[in-house]
Amino acid sequence: MPVYIRLPDDSSQTTTIGGASKWWLHHSLESLARDLKTLGSPLILRIGAPAHVLTQLCTEVGATRVAIHESLDPRHATQDDAIEIELNRVGIEVVRFAPNLLWPIGSVLSNAAKPYQVFTHFWNRGRQTVDVEQPIESPKELRPPHKAPSSVTLKTLDLNANASWASGFGSRWEPGESGATNAFNEFCNQRIQSYHTDRDRLDIPGWSALSAPLHFGELSVRRIWYALTAKLDWDTHLGTAAFLRQLGWRDFAIHLLNQFPHTSTEPLREQFDLFPWVSSPDHLRRWQQGMTGFPVVDAAMRNLWTQGWMPNRARMIVASFLCKDLLISWTEGAAWFMDTLVDADLANNTLGWQWTAGCGADASPFFRVFNPVTQGQKFDPDGEYIRTWVPELAKLSSKDIHAPWDAHDETLCAAGVTLGKDYPHPIVDHAQARLDALSAYATITK
Repeated sequence: MPVYIRLPDDSSQTTTIGGASKWWLHHSLESLARDLKTLGSPLILRIGAPAHVLTQLCTEVGATRVAIHESLDPRHATQDDAIEIELNRVGIEVVRFAPNLLWPIGSVLSNAAKPYQVFTHFWNRGRQTVDVEQPIESPKELRPPHKAPSSVTLKTLDLNANASWASGFGSRWEPGESGATNAFNEFCNQRIQSYHTDRDRLDIPGWSALSAPLHFGELSVRRIWYALTAKLDWDTHLGTAAFLRQLGWRDFAIHLLNQFPHTSTEPLREQFDLFPWVSSPDHLRRWQQGMTGFPVVDAAMRNLWTQGWMPNRARMIVASFLCKDLLISWTEGAAWFMDTLVDADLANNTLGWQWTAGCGADASPFFRVFNPVTQGQKFDPDGEYIRTWVPELAKLSSKDIHAPWDAHDETLCAAGVTLGKDYPHPIVDHAQARLDALSAYATITK
């Protein structure tokens, strides 16, 4: 009997799920219910404390065993333990299945039994010493109890409250196992061979865009591993090898967060506790709204708001801009991403933001400050990504679209652009902002 339980909003164990993730979860559960129905079973939905709900359900249907999928979020580890303890107390066996990872948490350690903080060492050690568990086949049918217990409606879970904001999500995404499988097959058939060269491009879909299906368990990372490594030559199949390496980064992030759970809100590198971040609600709001005056930054932030997603290179650009051009703390950016990304994953989000801010594991040095103009020129050379998401600049040439403030007045007029009216002036001078960032960094390195 498949069961999904949502914690009540007033629960002390509740961890906030972002608006975009709620949209995905709603439609993923809707798809799961349809799939389970074809196998002969309903999906039971309940709201409440998991241990209490599961005990109640076991009593209703005479079940003696509960199987749970362990959480990847360390904030839920005590909840999993509490469920097992409570159910065992009343004579119900609990079977815990490993989460959707290549390698179990804690299985990839150094010779000194310490967690790795450098990805390459983690990746090499994992591949050399820990086998990826073989996936098992899905059931062909399910036998429900003679009388199915009551279930609340999906609407009652109140996961789709932001439907109006997420109106653009449906045309971009198909939550559920079927949509995930289609997306994976399309990626393998059309883009994986060039993934190593195209994954950073903003103007062409060189990415996989499989992060949300992986986060919600609609794709099995172990099944992907075996499907792609069956006949893989790591030295010649460079696109496939690069994609598998990104799956390794996903594992790395989840292992790290579970080994250093405080890093969801605090820097791994303690010296950054003293970093002089700036509080600027106006700059933060303009960054969130895609109104910074830097076209590639604004394009990415509008892409995020409209589709609940942006390519990884875009995430790096906007994160660098927030932390280093605006000197706003990475925690502000991480919180915004957790609310607006359909693939919002605490571990990967934390690793990504701390990597950019220079305060995490295997991090980019803080003094590496992305230039938003040259990043746009390199990864969106003709400005097509910018034209898609910042249409007020669409008539500018490829030369002018990345830095419209440098264009001649006649050029801007011909393109129908008046800076400060149709499109904002840059909110900072990047060259000066870079110097200010390096100066701030110097205060914690003395």
